[in-house]
Formats: sequence, structure tokens, C-alpha cells
Amino acid sequence: MTPEDFEVLVADALDLIPPQLAAMMDNVAVFVEDEPDPADPELLGLYEGTPLTERGEWYAGVLPDRITVYRGPTLRLCEDREQVVEEVRTTVIHEVAHHFGFDDHELDELGWS
Repeated sequence: MTPEDFEVLVADALDLIPPQLAAMMDNVAVFVEDEPDPADPELLGLYEGTPLTERGEWYAGVLPDRITVYRGPTLRLCEDREQVVEEVRTTVIHEVAHHFGFDDHELDELGWS
């Protein structure tokens, strides 16, 4: 799968977010990179930032939160395009949920880990 095709899958997954929730997303940017840090080579996605639930009056003038979806580990994990599509959706939802303040334990309980 080409990098461009993978980016389209990430954009498609973002389009699945209900408009009411998408409108609440604030100061967050989504990126696609080929590989994560070598210390965690199987990482499919990463949220870096301050979740909406933790922002207060002090939150102003900061760089956007960052959601990164990693192409290489996703493609190595999946056997076919259908699996890639599903894994990208799951990863995007998982990382967006972090933006909304969900932690890994909560996401695991909801089946989004």
C-alpha cells in the first residue's frame, strides 16, 4: 500500500467521527509517519498533547496536540487491505479518544485498544 493510499485511509477514518464530536476537537493535528520510535517498533498510533478534559484557563498559545498513525507497523500487522482499513479505523478512534480524555484502560474496556 502506497503512503498516499494509507493517508486516504486515515482521512476516511477521521471522516467517520460524528460531526458533533469532530466539532469539539480542538487544537489537534493528525499525521501519518512510516515508523515509530525504534524503542516501540510495534506502535500503531500515538497521541501527544493535553486531553480536552485536562485543559484549563492556562491552556492558550500552545502547539497543537499531535495524533500520529504509523504506516509500517500497521501494514506488517495486517494480512490484507480489509484488515488495514479496520486497523486504521481502530487506531484513529483510539487516538482521538485520548484527545477526549479516555485512557488506555477505559479504551480497552470499550474494545478500542
